[in-house]
Amino acid sequence: MPMPPYPVMCTAPGCPRPAAFKVAARWSDGQTDELKTYALACPECLPRLFAAAGAKRAACRLAPGEVLDAPGVYELSRGDRDKVLKRRPDLGVGG
Repeated sequence: MPMPPYPVMCTAPGCPRPAAFKVAARWSDGQTDELKTYALACPECLPRLFAAAGAKRAACRLAPGEVLDAPGVYELSRGDRDKVLKRRPDLGVGG
């Protein structure tokens, strides 16, 4: 029996709102490519969570061959995998 859909909530501490965006950066080790998720954000918390993602990315140490792009904002879409999420550079907080 499939599980029923559940709401994806904003990860800002104390925020009760549903998330509309994923704050993430493309990561690769040369063979695998994926989004490294920093936060799930509602529109109200997005600027603060995006700023925190930049600080977290700056603190990352990469192994030889690893690549970690700057964080960006992606639209969450129920049922879609990371590779098809739409990047939102128009929000003015990533590009």
